Amino acid sequence: MAPPYPEMNSFPHEAAIRIGFFLAIFLAVALAERGAPRRRRTVSAAARWRVNLAITLLGALAARFLSPILPVGLALLAASRGWGMLNQLALPFWPSLVIGVLLLDLLIYLQHFLFHLLPLFWRLHGMHHTDLDIDVTTGLRFHPLEIYLSTLIKLAAVALLGVSAPAVIAFEVLLNGTSLFNHGNIRLGEGFDRVLRLLVVTPDMHRVHHSVIVRETNSNFGFNFPWWDRLFGTYRPQPDRGHDGMTIGLARFRDAGVLTLRYLLLLPFRRGGMTAGGGVAGGPRAGAGSPAEGRKPGTGPAAGSTTAPPVPPGSPPR
Repeated sequence: MAPPYPEMNSFPHEAAIRIGFFLAIFLAVALAERGAPRRRRTVSAAARWRVNLAITLLGALAARFLSPILPVGLALLAASRGWGMLNQLALPFWPSLVIGVLLLDLLIYLQHFLFHLLPLFWRLHGMHHTDLDIDVTTGLRFHPLEIYLSTLIKLAAVALLGVSAPAVIAFEVLLNGTSLFNHGNIRLGEGFDRVLRLLVVTPDMHRVHHSVIVRETNSNFGFNFPWWDRLFGTYRPQPDRGHDGMTIGLARFRDAGVLTLRYLLLLPFRRGGMTAGGGVAGGPRAGAGSPAEGRKPGTGPAAGSTTAPPVPPGSPPR
């Protein structure tokens, strides 16, 4: 379905800005991965890239052609009609842009938290965590339905908050760029990483979130800025087993040959797919297509299990 407001979906040079930044950051991170990799690959990069990039294309198409209007278009429409909180305040350009970006970033943090907390959303988001390695393409590996749902959530936020069109573009460029960067298999100096993660989510910080250990998966939900994790108590500085010793992915999905494009697209709809073994109440749980390092599916928690109790609703994951 084509957007019903095509004239509202245009913003000067928006496509060039978004595509230009995306390609430049993707290429820079991919080259950095070759020059200074953080971890050894465990599976074929070529096979993973084919699947991840195909999923990316499908997600982009879903967001573009299924959404009634694009976020930038809705921001323009909201500004013209005075919808939303920020449009009632008549803020100058730069305060409006900064506040809009921060509000959208807080939203994406809360959305990410809820996509781990709620079983229905975890069915979609869990696919992202099935990647057996983590690199720049993992930052694009989201189920098309999750992309579409995220777009609808963003549309609601733009309308309610009155985020300006420049703030929406700035946020989306920033989100795409930091997702590529913080999923990158890049070795940064320890001191440089320690300083940089005060300002932005770094690859070492986000890699903890892709650990097979549940208490590590339920941490570091931020994409752009690290402040929300610190503020809400979900920050975990390093993986317990170190970046070289940690295992990436989910315990129930360890066979790279099974994780085909078709399998991953159908995964949310498979009986017992991401919710086998009791569901994901309180976030991903062991036996639920979720982190449980060192155990086989269906065997129950191993002695000295790294699993953690479910996260009570309304509180940060442990």
